[in-house]
Amino acid sequence: MANDPLTARGAQRILDRALRDGGLYADVFCERRSTVQMRSQEGAIHEAGLSQNLGAGVRVVVGESAGYAYTEDLTEERLIEAAGRAAAIARLTAEGSARATRLESLERARDALYDRTRTENAAPAHLAALLERAESAARASESRIVAVNAHVVDEVQELWIARSDGSFRFDRRPMVTLGVQCIARAGRERGTGYCADGGRTSVGFFESTTPEQLAREAARIAAVNLDARPAPAGEFETLIGAGGGGVLLHEAVGHGLEGDFNRRGVSLYSGRVGERVASDCVTIYDDGNLPEERGSAAFDDEGTTCGHTILVERGILRGYLHDELNARLMGMRSTGNGRRQSFRHLPQPRMCNTYMPPGDVPLDEMIASVRDGIFAKSFAGGQVDIGKGDFVFMIAEGYRIERGRLGAAVKNATIVGNGPDAMTKVTAVGNDARLARRHYTCGKGGQYVPVGVGMPTLKISAMSLGGTERE
Repeated sequence: MANDPLTARGAQRILDRALRDGGLYADVFCERRSTVQMRSQEGAIHEAGLSQNLGAGVRVVVGESAGYAYTEDLTEERLIEAAGRAAAIARLTAEGSARATRLESLERARDALYDRTRTENAAPAHLAALLERAESAARASESRIVAVNAHVVDEVQELWIARSDGSFRFDRRPMVTLGVQCIARAGRERGTGYCADGGRTSVGFFESTTPEQLAREAARIAAVNLDARPAPAGEFETLIGAGGGGVLLHEAVGHGLEGDFNRRGVSLYSGRVGERVASDCVTIYDDGNLPEERGSAAFDDEGTTCGHTILVERGILRGYLHDELNARLMGMRSTGNGRRQSFRHLPQPRMCNTYMPPGDVPLDEMIASVRDGIFAKSFAGGQVDIGKGDFVFMIAEGYRIERGRLGAAVKNATIVGNGPDAMTKVTAVGNDARLARRHYTCGKGGQYVPVGVGMPTLKISAMSLGGTERE
């Protein structure tokens, strides 16, 4: 395209400079991104903004060292200067040599994962109307709702990635999110509920998954939590809910399977490929090719085609998630999981969409099998120690299970445990697998990238519950 900020000819000269002084490998990551964000409170637009970013970074690899420099000035002179700086940084600790393969043409993504024809953000008036509809629906669905906060984000990101192995790729990635938070109150008691949806698509997505649906669900959860009882404390059989429960899988297990942690030996899963790390009920995948999911892309932020990676198969560890550098240093191949927040950042091995496939047990049978337990239907956030796998998660919507029946809702509950240990205690996997379709964003090393999570309902034989119920 005439307005492409990076061409094959220009990229070739940048890569030639990057490798001139002994680089083994080099790449150029060029990004143009436009984001509209809008937030409403009490039925009025509280804040709105448009951000636009354009820039490029050059990476040079020499041995085990990577140098990186970026610029917001996309003149060829500045990009060649960035290439020289990246090469100098890499040479500080290593030496090497390579010859660049000539770049021939720009390869554009052609598959149907998401709509690559969208070039502009949605009109602000249309986004504001979505928020107004959410506000009205939330208040109409539950009389005890006293506050509604909603937000919408519409983004279009364009990428050009040139590599010294000869590939030159382009992608246009859309992203939308609409989220609604409701607060219900009765006397001194209050309950909060949240619901969001979206993905790599356009705001047209909210014609089928409507603001009204999201608002009513957020209001329902707020009402449930308003009426909920204080949670007990102790050890219980636990059901982890389908869909959003996958955030526990992502945080407590998935990060430990990323290649850099395992190369450095800081993960509990380091050096354990081929060993049993979970019960034979557990299979875990990571996939960058799920249509319209937040973590999906035609290729990762290094230009490697995203794919389907088997991490755990019937309890046996099969492999890790790799970017190009960590894969080479471990004698592996990249799994297409090299991701970065923007052109200002180096890529890291990161999850895309991490999930567990369905089992064969219906939810009602799982509930009936629990004599005294907890159903953690969804989570509101938490903390994880990646090296140890220890976690604390807050339950957003939870229920007691007594004598095989779903009982009262519980509030102020946290689940405390260890990810690898919890995976060995999985005794049943539901047939209700689904992706969460929320707006999960994963943080690592100071960078934040969109991800997807999902799983079926899991039954775990024993987990610790922290609660406030008084004896």
